[in-house]
Amino acid sequence: MKKSLVLLTLLSSILLYSQKNVKETDSTQTTFNKWTLEISAGQLKGITPYAEGYYSSNPRVSFGSIDINSFSIAGRYSLGPKFGIKVGLQYDQLKNLSTNSLPFKMRQIGISIQGVTNLNRLFNIENELNRFGILLHGGFKIDQMKSKTANTSTNSNFNKKELNGGLVVGITPQYRISNRIAIFGDVTVQNNFRQHFNWDGSFSDLTSNNMNGQSVVTSIGLSFSIGNNKVHGDWSIIKPEETQKIEVLNKRIEEIETLMNDTDKDGVADYLDQENNSVAGVAVDSRGKMIDTNRNGVPDEIERYVASKSSEQAKSIEQKNKSSLQTLIDEKYVSVYFEPNKTVPSNVSTEGLNFIRTYLRSNPEDSVYVIGHADEIGSEEKNKKLSEERAIATREILIKSGIDGKRLIILAEGEDNSVDKNSKKSRDLVRKVTFKIIK
Repeated sequence: MKKSLVLLTLLSSILLYSQKNVKETDSTQTTFNKWTLEISAGQLKGITPYAEGYYSSNPRVSFGSIDINSFSIAGRYSLGPKFGIKVGLQYDQLKNLSTNSLPFKMRQIGISIQGVTNLNRLFNIENELNRFGILLHGGFKIDQMKSKTANTSTNSNFNKKELNGGLVVGITPQYRISNRIAIFGDVTVQNNFRQHFNWDGSFSDLTSNNMNGQSVVTSIGLSFSIGNNKVHGDWSIIKPEETQKIEVLNKRIEEIETLMNDTDKDGVADYLDQENNSVAGVAVDSRGKMIDTNRNGVPDEIERYVASKSSEQAKSIEQKNKSSLQTLIDEKYVSVYFEPNKTVPSNVSTEGLNFIRTYLRSNPEDSVYVIGHADEIGSEEKNKKLSEERAIATREILIKSGIDGKRLIILAEGEDNSVDKNSKKSRDLVRKVTFKIIK
C-alpha cells in the first residue's frame, strides 16, 4: 500500500507540473513535429503475487534469464515542447523460466494513457546531451489477464479472464540515430490496485480476494517522428515568441533600410524611384526620372549643353554624347524591368525601351546584345529560361517599333545573385533586361 501511495503522489506531481508548464510554453513557437509513433519489445516480469510453488525467474541464470515476452505500440502527441500525452497498446505472455517452478502461462493485453515529460527541455540541457534524450512518463493502465495455465487440482482457471487496473511510471533514455528516428530503452514499473489473479494463473486467497500486483517491463524500441519538420520532435529547436518577434522586427528594419537606398544617387529613394539608372548630375523629377521635355530620349540638360556650342563644337560634343550614351547602355543604366515570373515589361520600363530605341534609330550602324536576367527565386534552370524569354520579349517590342531584328542579339544571363534574395525590393532591381553595344 505504501508503494501505491508513493507512485500516486509521484504521478500527481508530474501531472500538476505538466499542466502548469504547458500554460507557460503556450507562448513558444510550435513549429515542430507533434506526433511520434513508438514500437518496442522486451521482457515483462511479474514481481508479486505468486502462489506457492510458482515463480518466473531462473536463479541459475544471470538476471534470472531473459525472455522477450512483451510487445507494445504507442502514439504520442506533444501538447508543447516539454509535455505530451501517450496512448499505448501492450501484449504480454508470462511463463515460468525455470524447471524448478510449476509450469504456468499468463497472457495479458493492456491499454494505457500517460503523461510524458521531455527532461532535456525541462532542465534546458539539450545542447549538453546533443543526440541523447530522456523522457519521463506516468499514468494509468488497464489490462485483461487471461490464464493459459493447464488445470490442476489446485488451479482450474484455464482460459478464465479478469480486468485489472493500476498506475504505471517509467523512464526512457533515447538516442537519435537519424533526423526522424530514435532508438530508446525503457523501464516501466506497474502497480495494480486490483488484481485477483496471481501471475501464475491461480486466484488469490478468498479471504482477501484483492491483491496488489507489481510488474516491471524492460524494453528497447524505435520512435518515429511524424510531421513536416525534418528533425525529430523531441530534438527540434523551439524558439520563444520574444525571439521570433525580435527576428521579425530586424527583418522589417532591413527592408526599410533597403527601401531607403538610393542606387543611382539622384536624391530619390529606390522605392519611389521609377528610373533607378539616371545619370549622375542630371536633374530628375520627384519620381526619379531624368527630365526630358521633348521626350527624345536625351535629358534636357545634355541637349542644352550641346545647343550652347558652335556647330564644330557640337559635332565633337555629339561624338562625346554618343560615347556617354554608350557608357550608359553598357553600364546597365538603361534597363527594362519585369514583375516576378513575368515576361512582359512592367509599366516603368517604357523609358528604358524608348531610350534604346532612340539610340538605335540615331545610330543605324550599331547593334546591341539584349541580355535577360532573373532573380534567385526558383530553380536555376527555370530562371535561365525566364531570362531568355524576357530578352526575346524585349527584342520583339523593339522590332515592332522599327528596329531591324538582325541588330538585336539575344543573351540569357539567368540568375543575378548580386543582391539579397530574401529582400523583395532588392529582387525588383535584378528582374530585368539590359543592353550592350556591339562594336
